[in-house]
Amino acid sequence: MKFSKTKRRKKIHGRVRQRIKGTAQRPRLNIFRSNKYIYGQLIDDVQGVTLASASSLEATVTQDGNKVNQASATGKLLAERAKAANIETVIFDRGGYLYHGRVKAFADGAREGGLNF
Repeated sequence: MKFSKTKRRKKIHGRVRQRIKGTAQRPRLNIFRSNKYIYGQLIDDVQGVTLASASSLEATVTQDGNKVNQASATGKLLAERAKAANIETVIFDRGGYLYHGRVKAFADGAREGGLNF
């Protein structure tokens, strides 16, 4: 049986989600990567709420340069919003994607912005 890339990613993400749970003190930093944009959310899985979010679709993120640079800027934006919500440590959830390219750039941008994970 052959899996599509999306089914494979969801299968991997399901395995990761069995082990990772975000709390209010240490939320889960979830990433979704589409072909054009990248999205990040800080999620409290106990309450089932999103504490902060950012995407490269927003006007505050510069649309100049390539998608890797946009992902890095989006990570920094999410880190700023997390600081405003008094969140400093998170659990990183790469969403089943490889830790490479835009996902790595997003994570590095969030670390530069002050998030610890």
